[in-house]
Amino acid sequence: MIKANGKTFLLQGKNYSYAMHVLESGFLQHLYYGGKITETDLDYLIEIGDTNAPHIDMNMDMAFDRMLSEYGFYARGDYREATAVFERKDGASMSRLRYQSYRVEKGAPNVKGMPHVRQGDETLVITLKDDFSDIAVDLYYTVCDDSDVLVRSAVIRNTGCEAIMLKKAFSFRAQLPNGNYRMMRLAGTWGQERIPEIAPIAHGITRLQSIQGCTSHNTNCFMGILKEGCTEDSGECFGIQLIYSGSFALTAEWCKNGPLTLQGGICDTGFSWELNGGEEFVTPQALLTYSGEGIGGMSRSIHDFLRERVINPAYVYKRRPIVVNNWEATYFDFNEEKLFPIIDEAGKLGIDTFVLDDGWFGKRDSDWSGLGDWFVNEKKLKGGLKTIIDRCKKNGLKFGLWFEPEMVNEDSDLFRAHPDWAIHKDGVEPCRSRQQLVLDFTRKDVVDYIFGVVSKVLKENEISYVKWDMNRNITEVYSAQLPAHRQGEFMHRYILGVYDLAERLTSAFPNVFFEGCAGGGGRFDAGMLYYFSQIWTSDDTDGFERTKIEWGTSVCYPLSAMSCHVSVCPNHQTQRITPFETRGNVASLGAFGYELDLSKMTEEEKELTKAQIESYKRTSELILKGDLYRLMNPLEKNYFCVMVVSKDKSEAYVVGERILGIPCDYNQYLYLCGLDENALYKIEELNITASGKALQNAGLLLPKLSDFGSWAWHLKKV
Repeated sequence: MIKANGKTFLLQGKNYSYAMHVLESGFLQHLYYGGKITETDLDYLIEIGDTNAPHIDMNMDMAFDRMLSEYGFYARGDYREATAVFERKDGASMSRLRYQSYRVEKGAPNVKGMPHVRQGDETLVITLKDDFSDIAVDLYYTVCDDSDVLVRSAVIRNTGCEAIMLKKAFSFRAQLPNGNYRMMRLAGTWGQERIPEIAPIAHGITRLQSIQGCTSHNTNCFMGILKEGCTEDSGECFGIQLIYSGSFALTAEWCKNGPLTLQGGICDTGFSWELNGGEEFVTPQALLTYSGEGIGGMSRSIHDFLRERVINPAYVYKRRPIVVNNWEATYFDFNEEKLFPIIDEAGKLGIDTFVLDDGWFGKRDSDWSGLGDWFVNEKKLKGGLKTIIDRCKKNGLKFGLWFEPEMVNEDSDLFRAHPDWAIHKDGVEPCRSRQQLVLDFTRKDVVDYIFGVVSKVLKENEISYVKWDMNRNITEVYSAQLPAHRQGEFMHRYILGVYDLAERLTSAFPNVFFEGCAGGGGRFDAGMLYYFSQIWTSDDTDGFERTKIEWGTSVCYPLSAMSCHVSVCPNHQTQRITPFETRGNVASLGAFGYELDLSKMTEEEKELTKAQIESYKRTSELILKGDLYRLMNPLEKNYFCVMVVSKDKSEAYVVGERILGIPCDYNQYLYLCGLDENALYKIEELNITASGKALQNAGLLLPKLSDFGSWAWHLKKV
C-alpha cells in the first residue's frame, strides 16, 4: 500500500513501513524504514527528521552529511559516497537533486532487456531534478502488500540536448539511523561459495563488489544488515539483494554519529555510459527485505518473493527432474559404450533425465579445443546425439545437454573464422583461463550467431534439459565495436547480451528446462534465476562441504534453486569419504540428482539410490514450496541441521549431519521450529508422536552417529 500527497510518502508492506518527506528546500528526506507504523506517526517522524536537517543552507556544506536522503548527489555538500555521478561536456559533475513530482502506478514496471520483478501491487515513482544539468532521476519503489520485500531501482534521464556521461549509476540509496549494526556477507571462492561471514560495520565504507563480469564465486550480490541482538531466530535485520548478474557493488558507509548509508548497483569501477539527449539509463532492480524475526525470517521472505515474483512461473513450482550427469563419471573420455551402461542403470533406478556434459561437440577431448563449435563430434558419438537420445527413451529417460555459449577456444572452427569475436585488444596478449577466451557479447552479431547454432541443436534433437555453463571471468574489457569514449559501457553491455540470449532461448524453447552454472556457483544470483529456475550450487559435491555451502546459499535463495547431486567417494574435490546415505540426505535439500558412474555402484548403493529417489519424490513439494528453518549451523557447531515445513504446517522434513565423532558430544537435543504447536505430529523414522509444542520446546535427542553420519526425518500431522 502506498500513501502519497506530494509532500510525504508512506509505503506499507506486510510487516514493514518505509517513509519519506520533501523538505521545504526541496530535498527528498528519508524518514523511516523498519517494523510497521501508522500514518499518525508521520508528523512525529517529520519532527525528529528536522533535527537532522534543520534549516539547510544550500550554499553551505555542513548539513547534508546529517540528512537521511533517498538518492545521494555529488560535490555539493554531501560528502558521503554519491549514488550517481553525471559528467557534462565541460567536465563538471557537481549535482544537487531536488524533488520535482511523483506518480503512483499499478503493478510493477516491466524492465525491458533485464531481469525484473514480474508482479507487484503498486509502484511509486518520484522524480528528482538536478540543479546544474538536464538530468532527471526517477526513483522506483514497488510494494507488494503480502511481502516484506521492497523493490528499488532508478531511471536516469537526459532531458536536454547535449550528451552527458554517467560515471556512476547505482540503483538505490537506503539509510538507517545511527546504531550498532553488523554486516552479513556471503563470501568464498571456487568450491566454497556463499559462506556466511558476520562482522561489525566499521567506520568508513565497507564495499562488496565484483569486477569479474559476473557476480562471482568470491562475493555474492547480497548484503545483510543486522541490528544489535539479531540472531537466526529473533531480532531485526535487513537484506539487500540485486537482481543482476554482472559486475556489481554494494556499499555500507558509516561515520560516527551519522546514519548508516546503504547503496548499490552496477559496479562503478571502470564504468561510464554516454547518455545522449532524450535517452535514459535503467538501473538493475534491488530487493530490500525487512525482518523482525531474525535472519531466518528474512530468508523465508526472500524465498517466497523470488518464487512468486522473479523465477520463471512455468517452472518455479514444477517438480524438478531427477538427473544423472556424466561429468564426474567420465569427464571428456566417453563414447556410446561408456555412456550406455550409465543410461541403462539410470532407467532401473528411477532417474528421470540423463544429462550429457562437456565433450560432445567439435574437436573436444580436453579444455584446449572445440568451444564454440556447437555441432556433434561424430568421431566420439558415431550415431550423433540421436543414438544417445534413443537409448534414453528406451530406458524411459529424457535427455539433457551441456552448453557453454559465452566461450570459445582458439583451437576451434569458430575462432579461426571469427577471431575478432573473442574479447581482445589488438596488440595485447589475452589472458587465458581454462584455455579459453570469452566471446564479445556486447556485439549483436555474436549473440545472434550463438542463438542460431544453439537453437539448431535444440530443434534437431529431443532435448528437455539444458545446462548453461560459464567457466571463466572477463579480462581485457574491450570491444573494437565500441568507440573509445564508450569502452566503459562494456561490462554492462556484456551482461545485457547474456540476458538477451537467455531470454530468446527460454522463449523459443519453453518446454526445455534450463539450469544455470558458472564453474559451479560463480553466477548464482536472482538475475540468472529469472531465466533459469535452478543453478548448479557448487562444483564441490562433498557431503560435508555442501552443508556449509547450502547453509549460506539458503540465506537469500530458496532450496528449489539449488542443484544438488550425490557424487562418488573419495570425493573428487576434497578426497573425503562420507557415507552414501549422508550424501543423499544433504543433496535432497535442493534439486536432486547424481554425478557419478551408476554402473559402478555396489548393489547396496543401488538399493540406497532407489530409496533416496522415492524419499525425494515424497519431499519434493516441500523443497519447492516450504518454509525453511536453519537449526544447527555447521560453521559454528559439530552438527548441521535444517528443516522444511509446509505452508499449512501439515508436514515437515528434517535433515541433519554430525560432522565428527568427538568424545562426550552425545546427548545433544534438537529443537524443531515452524510447527503447529497445538497439533500432533508423527515422526515416521523414530516412531514418535508428539505435539508441535513439545517438539519445539522439549526437543528431540539426536542419534549417536560416527563421522559424517546423518539423519532424515519425515513429520506428518496426525
